[in-house]
Amino acid sequence: MRILKKKSEIGTFLQLLKKRAAGIDPGIEKAVRVILADVKKKGDVSVKKYTRRFDKHELSLRLKPAEIKKYAAKTEKHSIKALELAAARIRNFHERQKESSWSYKVNGEVLGQIIRPLARVGVYVPGGKASYPSTVLMNVIPALVAGVNEIALCVPTPGGEINPYVMAAIELLGVQEVYRIGGAQAIGAMAYGTKLINKVDKIVGPGNIYVALAKKMVFGEVAIDMIAGPSEILIIADGTANPVFVAADMVSQAEHDELASSILITDSEKLISEVSRELEKQVRCLNRMDIAKRSLKRFGAIILTEDIEKASDIANDIAPEHLEIMTEHPEKALDFIHNAGAVFLGPWTPEPLGDYAAGPNHTLPTGGTARFSSPLGVYDFIKRTSILQFDRKSFMLLSDTVEAIAGVEGLEAHANTVRVRRGYPKEQSRKQF
Repeated sequence: MRILKKKSEIGTFLQLLKKRAAGIDPGIEKAVRVILADVKKKGDVSVKKYTRRFDKHELSLRLKPAEIKKYAAKTEKHSIKALELAAARIRNFHERQKESSWSYKVNGEVLGQIIRPLARVGVYVPGGKASYPSTVLMNVIPALVAGVNEIALCVPTPGGEINPYVMAAIELLGVQEVYRIGGAQAIGAMAYGTKLINKVDKIVGPGNIYVALAKKMVFGEVAIDMIAGPSEILIIADGTANPVFVAADMVSQAEHDELASSILITDSEKLISEVSRELEKQVRCLNRMDIAKRSLKRFGAIILTEDIEKASDIANDIAPEHLEIMTEHPEKALDFIHNAGAVFLGPWTPEPLGDYAAGPNHTLPTGGTARFSSPLGVYDFIKRTSILQFDRKSFMLLSDTVEAIAGVEGLEAHANTVRVRRGYPKEQSRKQF
């Protein structure tokens, strides 16, 4: 874990941080392009081929509701209760994001906007040995709240192994269309459509580098939520912060993978030494100790700054996925924050609360994209349509303006649409057009 105090050191580290997800292996990119082209051309035949190759099974690609129910029943009661509580809190939060259609009338004009849900959405859930029922909840619930009628969910099942906790989350939300397909082939199937899987309007959900690249490549054919990068946490803390809490929260992200980033920014020399000792102690207790150690060594840092306002400037430059503020008055520090996926205020709001059960979505912008992106929400599953209606009087009031701007842009036919309605001589109109 590096400790940075000089401006030059901090600047060098920030540049390293911004490049951590760069340098994608050209071989992987080529492989993804081949898979997508193959699925687009041959559909289910290719999907089955890649499922056989990568997931090592030839089972039916679609999971029947009875199968989902059977595997969901293998979970413990306390796990089901936890998922139910989390789902209720997530739904409650996202219900507040709903938008309504609106319009207003003035001078014979009616202008407005219609809000409608997307018709069909594809959700990707990582599978295999890992268990991510929270991903099901976070990606499906906003779509349900938005009113999406059709949700197709893809989850890989390597070796045919089905995770009961993922199935329990699916059963809880009532998703009926579930496929045991993963990787780029799943993204291709949802994006292009096959005989088995109808084309979707948007694909959401995280995945490995193959999934991320596939989503990037099919964008335009369908919409996507975002390109998920390595996980990251940034903590702004002062001398009042508990070093045990700070270290625990940094380690919680470091265990994700070797590219994960864990950063502390503080104005307290004492906290730096205390957190450094705690990190050494807590990392040794992890099953994923080696991963966490490499993550902290490569992309972890403790930065000393003059004050909390300066810490906020660095945080805004990084635009972290998760930002924790552990200061004496965290709400005041929030005034300086402009770029962050989610902000966790105070010592009793660790980032994993947001991962699982608090309510706000855990699908967040990474890699600095919080400068211009937002967490996944109900607004990602709707579309907005503008409505315009003018009567003759209101049309006449605006026609000169339209003709003038059309003239500036050199679009004569645009100008003519108002001329003919304004009583422009028909014979002259025919001569020009």
